[in-house]
Amino acid sequence: MPTYEYVCTKCGHELEVFQSMKDALLTKCPACRKAALKRKVGGGAGLIFKGTGFYITDYKKKSGEPSAPAKSPETKTETKPAAIPAAK
Repeated sequence: MPTYEYVCTKCGHELEVFQSMKDALLTKCPACRKAALKRKVGGGAGLIFKGTGFYITDYKKKSGEPSAPAKSPETKTETKPAAIPAAK
């Protein structure tokens, strides 16, 4: 459920309300008790991961980095044969 911001056009009181998108808009100001509340247009919040192991910079592309590391055809990998145990 989103958090909506409201402002009273009469007294200027501002508040945030956690409510469902299906709920009716609030109209009565809790400060001055007049029907003058208007919902503000919000830009939304950034992506927030909650819990351990998530960091805001985990998926952020660093400037100047290519999107995927390029492999050159000259790169060779050496493989070593597996060690054979000595027979007893």
